[in-house]
Amino acid sequence: MKVLRPLPLPSTPAVVDRLDDVRAILDGASAYAPVPESDRAATDRAATQLATALGVGEPIDEAFSLVISTSGSTGTPKGAQHSPSTLAASARSTALRLGGPGNWLLALAPHHIAGLQVLLRALAAGHTPAALDLADGFDPASYARAVADLDGPRRYTSLVPTQLVKVLDHAGATAASRGLDAILVGGAATPKPLQDRALAEGLPIVATYGMSETAGGCVYDGTPLDGVEVRIVDPAPDGVGRVMLGGPVVAHGYRYRPDHPAFAEPGWFRTDDLGSVDDTGTLTIVGRADEAISTGGLTVVPQVVEAVIVDDPAVAECAVVGLPDARLGEKVVAFVVVRPGEQLDVSRIRGSVTERLDRYAAPRDVVEVDALPLRGPGKYDRRALRDRFGSTT
Repeated sequence: MKVLRPLPLPSTPAVVDRLDDVRAILDGASAYAPVPESDRAATDRAATQLATALGVGEPIDEAFSLVISTSGSTGTPKGAQHSPSTLAASARSTALRLGGPGNWLLALAPHHIAGLQVLLRALAAGHTPAALDLADGFDPASYARAVADLDGPRRYTSLVPTQLVKVLDHAGATAASRGLDAILVGGAATPKPLQDRALAEGLPIVATYGMSETAGGCVYDGTPLDGVEVRIVDPAPDGVGRVMLGGPVVAHGYRYRPDHPAFAEPGWFRTDDLGSVDDTGTLTIVGRADEAISTGGLTVVPQVVEAVIVDDPAVAECAVVGLPDARLGEKVVAFVVVRPGEQLDVSRIRGSVTERLDRYAAPRDVVEVDALPLRGPGKYDRRALRDRFGSTT
């Protein structure tokens, strides 16, 4: 009888000492639930809570070798169940799209799907991955040295948008990145100004879209990987609807939730994302259905507003949320991180949103913050912003 076992993975170079266990996920010899490992008591408690939620120590179907946690946007993480076949399909289609198998540099937390896939893809290609020390955060100078030392016939890494900003702000990291064959950027939407800046610097970035339920990124630069299908259900007149993803990378449902509606159709996963597909088959993600703001009877998708605000020359990062309002029900509020040396012009931001979208989408309040709270790998924690500022703005 196969039992789900915990796999503590540190966000340091010591993770390479666990590669035998990670390799067992690929060959199906064992079933693991990755959890964070550190010398911090809070992290250890979180790992214990996560292991309990995922059913560590309990029997699991012989076909499964990985239970990977979702990022838990609702506060309750779910465990996506993967088999060696879903993981092999992901590694194979990724290598095919990027130009061939290669070695990888781990710059993300390995207990999340994006970081774990860095390890799995390198091992599937027969290489030993390298890993950064992320115990005290992402350091672009250390990243530059690690990229220079990374060996392999082709060399890859994965970053989240906030890390890409730090790379571009560091001349050495930017120069080192030009020597990579591809830099996958995902975990959260990559603002177009950031993409344009990276491409202008000659960085081989690839914008990825995917999640724990699809073994990580399965749509690259808007185009599905080999074998992956995209379907839009219940589209509005403008073609925007709920995104569904199908193919060999899709998980075998959630642990302990056999009737979850997201997996109601075999081989398909119904996401919480809104998007559209154009005549060329390119997928564009508009935002999340569960994050839409209802203000004065009208619906505002936060990511659409954010895309306008980050075009402002003074804005480095932006997260838009809906906060309680006695008259409107919810009001649109933008939280922004200002670029060094710049000064925030609230009137300019409101004017830009009004001109490009509509007056009802313009933020009622624009709040300057030092940093935006994150959940999971690079995603803005909108609930934390609502909890902190819900009664103060």
